Amino acid sequence: MSSHSVRSSVGLSSLPFVRRGKVRDLFDVDEDHLLLVATDRISAFDCVLPNPIPRKGQVLTQISRFWFERLASLVENHLVTADVKLFPSSLRERLTPDELESLSGRSMLVRRTQVVPFECVVRGYLAGSGWKDYLQTGEVCGHRLTAGLLESSRLAEPIFTPATKAEAGHDINVSRNVMAEALGDDLAEKLERIRLDLYKYAADYAEARGIIIADTKFEFGLRQGRLLLIDEVLTPDSSRFWPRSLYQPGRPQQSFDKQFVRDYLETLDWDKRPPAPELPPLVVAQTSATYLEAYRLLTGTELI
Repeated sequence: MSSHSVRSSVGLSSLPFVRRGKVRDLFDVDEDHLLLVATDRISAFDCVLPNPIPRKGQVLTQISRFWFERLASLVENHLVTADVKLFPSSLRERLTPDELESLSGRSMLVRRTQVVPFECVVRGYLAGSGWKDYLQTGEVCGHRLTAGLLESSRLAEPIFTPATKAEAGHDINVSRNVMAEALGDDLAEKLERIRLDLYKYAADYAEARGIIIADTKFEFGLRQGRLLLIDEVLTPDSSRFWPRSLYQPGRPQQSFDKQFVRDYLETLDWDKRPPAPELPPLVVAQTSATYLEAYRLLTGTELI
């Protein structure tokens, strides 16, 4: 069985199942570790679609691994290894050969943390819900912005716009003060400082390689009093990646993510409620190619 097989789920009878997200499945390893598995599922408008996207889970995992390693000097993270060959023998011995093969390239052994219940969103450009809020109020999550900005405008400085973590549906944008009231000023200030350092480093790195990171979300957890970067990081699912060569403010931008999927779905007579419609083969192929291209540009290598 090839590790390149399309996988909308990864069944592991050898490990206790913890939770299924829109894309990732989480399994219990031991009291200190979890196994995070990225499938090829894709969601749009808060619905998981019936068609998986070939190699999407591998792209998300390997981009996250790439960034965890590069950002380790700025903040500690939860990654132990993304290489099944480096799983500890106590874990490998519990998994069957087929299970190990199915996990190759798309799984991360991670440390358990107490998850901070806010998405730490950073916006360097005015897009998405931030653009909608700006049109209505001139503000984005409590940040008063300059009048007359265009859609996709670059902001003078990146802004911190936390969001509550929703189990279903959209996360809800909140102000920094709301987060500080829930977490305390010290932790809120630390999160704000770290996320700015992470975003600025990543944005500079990516722009030199042809990708604008318009915005992204970071997730953090606490472990033995230390703050760790967790989950996925700076992927096409957690970020808005734009081709630098095509950037033009005043309109929506092309992006390295599931835009082909969203654009196709918008042409249908569908109420954006489950069940979601099937995707045509061309849309699936274009979306897979877009994810792979994002990996190639960021890392300078082809995903094998």
